Amino acid sequence: MKLSIAAAVVCLCSSSSHAFAPTSTTTTTTTTTISKQQSTNSQLFNQKFSGSAGTGENWIDPSAPVNSKESLELTLAKSLEGAQFQKRLSLLGSTGSIGTQTLDIVDACPDNFVIDALSAGTNVELMTEQCLKYQPKVASMATPEAAAQLKANLDGKGFRGQILSGDEGILAAATVDTADTVVTGIVGAAGLQPTIEAIKLKKDIALANKETLISGGPVINPLVKEYGINMLPADSEHSAIFQCLQGVPPGGLRRVILTASGGAFRDLTKEELFHMCRDDPRAVQAKATTHPNWDMGAKITLDSATMMNKGLEVIEAHYLFGASYDDIDVVIHPQSIVHSMVETQDTSCLAQLGWADMRLPLVYSVSWPHRLKMPYQPLDLAKVSQMTFAKPDFEKYPCIALAYEAGRAGGTMTAVLNAANEAANELFRQDRGLGFLEIPQLIEQTMEKHKEDLKTTDITLDDILECDAWARQQVTDQSQSLLNKQYV
Repeated sequence: MKLSIAAAVVCLCSSSSHAFAPTSTTTTTTTTTISKQQSTNSQLFNQKFSGSAGTGENWIDPSAPVNSKESLELTLAKSLEGAQFQKRLSLLGSTGSIGTQTLDIVDACPDNFVIDALSAGTNVELMTEQCLKYQPKVASMATPEAAAQLKANLDGKGFRGQILSGDEGILAAATVDTADTVVTGIVGAAGLQPTIEAIKLKKDIALANKETLISGGPVINPLVKEYGINMLPADSEHSAIFQCLQGVPPGGLRRVILTASGGAFRDLTKEELFHMCRDDPRAVQAKATTHPNWDMGAKITLDSATMMNKGLEVIEAHYLFGASYDDIDVVIHPQSIVHSMVETQDTSCLAQLGWADMRLPLVYSVSWPHRLKMPYQPLDLAKVSQMTFAKPDFEKYPCIALAYEAGRAGGTMTAVLNAANEAANELFRQDRGLGFLEIPQLIEQTMEKHKEDLKTTDITLDDILECDAWARQQVTDQSQSLLNKQYV
């Protein structure tokens, strides 16, 4: 690879005698090892543990309410208010998996939540049902045609909300005056502008759209601080980290450990995967879009298969919790029971466990810091029986290392990574002949070309949007070149 992927591999795969010891069948080169003969504390404390230097260098201010005196005081104050609260929600992406599961939470806790705005893509029938049930003030569809059909469906049925479409509609939903929390359940960079406008109106963000921080972190994090809002993670891994950090004092966090299911190809060796891509691309196409544990959208499911989702989560964790990339690790955990962990300065590891149910992180994001009584199946560790952990294979999953490389480059490189991935992901799902292994190839080539124009300071929203559009076009052009070569 042209990018320094090996550096990421070395950094992340150091051996350790840690609170948890992931197993691995992959042999990796490490820059530092802990000798069995080392016995004194002073010797151990001078070692590098599992990719974490433990120095606190290159950390940033977090966008989530953690790691500070102010966040602890805020959490305590809100906790003491009790669970008799009511939040008014704007739900972006109401007909998708995040949206429908958020509405399940609203149904389970009708005294705590009110829906003020809904936005969706083109699923008019489901949006019609949602509008009649929740009576939002604003209902937005992706296209004028879908909005017209929604209006026709609701005509004469007592719906009094405003029906809009396109960018205007989603912005109206995100900024509806009565909502205090915006749940960003839309996929991709489309969530960036609505999130920014909601932040400017001092609305809290229940962040289910990871691309918002991955692309827009250099712009979003300063806005979070300026407007004093709470950025509350709504995806499984970052919610787990957020929950583990409740009560951890400033300076107490040493390392973030993201768990990953391993995706659709986790049970294959890299040799088996590579042979399958060569010999049976149709089977790869089908398998890559089916997740073994989670019920997720098509784009995220494919990201899980490439494990780009975990790479993106590394970048998101950097912005949410402030940890440097040297202090964020990834471990494969096929059972998806431990949703992520944190290590504190005394080397204790705190983990959040639960069944693979997206409603659990969602409910905490909209109820934080309260713990609402929910009608879900409790975790039964005896039923789980065993849990296993392993280091990721970066040759099998090059997208993880690409994400670390982009994160360390900083600035606009993460926006390019995200846009290139979205474009390559979509091309693969369109089944136009793009191979599974060509997804990281296209992303890497795009990142390499962006090095000449990389911007790391004074980044604006326009910079991010321009890089986003450029990267998508690059992937389109490069993919066409790859396809042309196949037919020569």
